[in-house]
Amino acid sequence: MSTQPVLVIGASRGIGAELVRQYLRDGREVHATVRDLACPGELAGLSGAKLHRLDVRDVAHTEALATGLAGADLGVVIHNAGVNRTSRTEMMEINAEAPIRVIESLLDAEAIAPGGVVAIMTSQMGSRGDRGGSLGTYGESKAVLNDEFRRREAAWAARGVIAVVVHPGWVRTDMGGSSAPLSVEESVEGVRRLIGGLTRDQHGRFWTWDAHEHPW
Repeated sequence: MSTQPVLVIGASRGIGAELVRQYLRDGREVHATVRDLACPGELAGLSGAKLHRLDVRDVAHTEALATGLAGADLGVVIHNAGVNRTSRTEMMEINAEAPIRVIESLLDAEAIAPGGVVAIMTSQMGSRGDRGGSLGTYGESKAVLNDEFRRREAAWAARGVIAVVVHPGWVRTDMGGSSAPLSVEESVEGVRRLIGGLTRDQHGRFWTWDAHEHPW
């Protein structure tokens, strides 16, 4: 098992917070971003994680994070930040544009180790080929994210990382609702197994939390 540091972007609650907890239990060095350091959500009182301020819409925040982590030799970067039930403009900015900008800033800063894994959380709702009818605004934002990822994945591979997009399942979170079939713990355990087992030939693809390839 790798001992390189982990970065979780969007870690104040739900899947992001559980990723932090589980990686800490494994003894990993964990960096985690929250929008407000004074209000870290579920990470309040959790010892061990190194918290960073990041509103993914803010380019200055993104640049500061990348500069602060330059040379950090990150073995895993998980971009988990995302929203639903807000304006279309904000949803596109946070869900579709920000993940690409944040990862490219980290790559430019050489913060990610050679062979490190980049996992961007997407959704099966953003699949263009496996759904009928309208995607809806949330699904559209994730479809655009997937499109942008596919445009860049070859260049990211050339920069030495293994990058994928991941559907975490329908999870019992504030976003997923109480009727969702998966617990946060189950989803995160699966995502971590997927990430831990990725090889270079799995780069650039769309995976589910339980390691099945998903159609674009």
